[in-house]
Amino acid sequence: MSNDNAPSFETTIKVRDTCLCLHLQRAARAVARRFDEVLRPLGLTNGQFSLLMSLNRPQAPTIGNVAALLAMDRTTLTACLKPLQRRGLVTAAIDAADRRSRRLMLTEAGRSLLVAALPVWQREHTAVDHQVPAAAADRLRADLRALA
Repeated sequence: MSNDNAPSFETTIKVRDTCLCLHLQRAARAVARRFDEVLRPLGLTNGQFSLLMSLNRPQAPTIGNVAALLAMDRTTLTACLKPLQRRGLVTAAIDAADRRSRRLMLTEAGRSLLVAALPVWQREHTAVDHQVPAAAADRLRADLRALA
């Protein structure tokens, strides 16, 4: 059965070649796999590293603050926190100023793991950064911030 309203193959090729969402997703997956691989010996994924790093602040952030920074909904963030809490890397405490909120804190074990993970991240980040010309890498970061 034919559908006369179906997009043409030429349209498919145009979308493949021009879709920003597709290209961003492909690049994000490729870069995420690289970081997952180098962080694996530390028992971390790239997402867990980013989450732990987002908690490395002078003041313990709220779940809402972290969710906004990582562009996650609270439910997803809560699910991502559970394995880190089970490992004793993160704790959550009721906010003294607003009992409806919880503040997230790195434990000493969480800070120690970040200390071990940071040079691994730095080496891989430098390698990824070198795949893009310096001025283009800075422009790419600025453009990605604008999209976010």
